[in-house]
Amino acid sequence: RCAALSCPPMSTDSEHPAEHDVHDSPVRPRRKGVYVLPNLITLAALFGGFYAVVMAMNGRFEQAAIGVFCAMVLDSLDGRVARMTNTQSTFGEQMDSLSDMVSFGAAPALIVYEWALKGMGWVAAFIYCSCAALRLARFNTNLTVVDKRYFQGLPSPAAAAVVMGFIWVMDDAGYKQIDMQGWLAWLALALTVLAGLTMVTNLPFYSFKEFSLKRTVPFVVIVALALAIALVNLHPPIVLFAVFCLYAGSGYGVYVWKRMKGRPVSVIATSTDEPEEEGLHR
Repeated sequence: RCAALSCPPMSTDSEHPAEHDVHDSPVRPRRKGVYVLPNLITLAALFGGFYAVVMAMNGRFEQAAIGVFCAMVLDSLDGRVARMTNTQSTFGEQMDSLSDMVSFGAAPALIVYEWALKGMGWVAAFIYCSCAALRLARFNTNLTVVDKRYFQGLPSPAAAAVVMGFIWVMDDAGYKQIDMQGWLAWLALALTVLAGLTMVTNLPFYSFKEFSLKRTVPFVVIVALALAIALVNLHPPIVLFAVFCLYAGSGYGVYVWKRMKGRPVSVIATSTDEPEEEGLHR
């Protein structure tokens, strides 16, 4: 009896063939899907940038400006929608960056070249386009070290709004063929280069990421939003151009104010470990 208790019956391979088949069979990798809603909004933003280029090629610069501004609104929604619906993905992040490069990098550069810079060369347009690419690349690589309250350099949608807002205002004022207006072409060139270079500076620009659609706000905030919408409707070209010019200048103002107060200007929250990047973010 003791021998029987101490010596349990030994199982053989033939008793559990199914168990060995399960462990020996290769596990198929699970297919990764793509979330429809946020990526659909990103595609709509990409369409806005492409539509703007097509309209500029046909000489319809007002429609081109509207296309870029619509892309900007959609670009601000896709990330918020993804976070609210818990549908964030690496695919969506890469798709958003590519859409931004087209809508806020290549599109404004090509449009301002078509509108004002044909007789002056394409260098200024390329400077803007290359600065937009550099700004997006830096943004993607510095996500974990930048203070979330601020952007490092002027965001590419805001830079595109400055350039396209200027074109929209001038087109609305009747300057549709500016090859006879040399001063206007030089002004467009200077504004394009300045907007491009501001994107790659280390100036701090408020990100508005602390504003959440899930949080409650005072009633006065809703009233202020209603007044802002009414103000934009008074004359969209001038109001939008003025708003984004003020935002583009806010980074320089914050930089000067912090310097005067002796406060740190860098928006880097945590220093990087790579020694070759030392001093680049001061």
